[in-house]
Amino acid sequence: MTAFRRITSRQNPVVARVRAAARGGAGEPLLLDGLHLVAEAAAAGLQMRLVVARAEAVERDDVGELVARLDRAGVEVATASAAVMDALSPVRSPSVLVALADRPPGGGERLYASARPTVAIACGVQDPGNLGAIVRVAEASGAAGLVAARPSADPFGWKALRGSMGSALRLPIATDDTPEEAVANARRHGCRVVAAVPRDGRSLFDADLRAPIAVLIGGEGPGLDADLVGAADERVTIPMEAPVESLNAAVTAALLLYEARRQRER
Repeated sequence: MTAFRRITSRQNPVVARVRAAARGGAGEPLLLDGLHLVAEAAAAGLQMRLVVARAEAVERDDVGELVARLDRAGVEVATASAAVMDALSPVRSPSVLVALADRPPGGGERLYASARPTVAIACGVQDPGNLGAIVRVAEASGAAGLVAARPSADPFGWKALRGSMGSALRLPIATDDTPEEAVANARRHGCRVVAAVPRDGRSLFDADLRAPIAVLIGGEGPGLDADLVGAADERVTIPMEAPVESLNAAVTAALLLYEARRQRER
């Protein structure tokens, strides 16, 4: 096996590079934490810039094969001591592998490329785990893409990426719009706008979701802005037994997106 450069100090510049990526921000690469995400990024064809593996984990077949493949592809590869991996991996139980990669191309027009798109618009979903779960269910349900409208969390932050389990590396995602801009863009592409509201909307199971639609999902706590709800073409409520008043944003997205899929497959 190739003898990779080994990092033994937390003062190594690689540690600073990875920590900067964990903080996020404009121009920073993706921080991929864990074997699954690194493998998903490689499979998705993302440009990988750096991979660091826990030194003893390279002896494992799954880690060793992936690291060797990335090394052959010209990716900068290093191994690290356990103490350094503690500094590199942002999770409580440090992963055996972290990597830096370029962001995937923006969603843009790809969100509306199909003849009958379903697009999820997350409006102020600020919990990165929830946003990542919405991305995951959007891909799983066959949605055309997602808009993480400001001020939602960054869908490419490390917490959201872990929540999406790799879906954010494949699904078309747009991040630059406000909710109002996202709605206007969806309408320009022929979509009906459906707002998920906790009460007083049409029952999810009575709504017609077969046409091209953009589904508005509100953030934790306040939900959707009243102006957005008022401007929607349809307001949809998921039936709930008292005293439950609302559902998690990702659960709401899952129910709406899968009901749209169910109706289209009838």
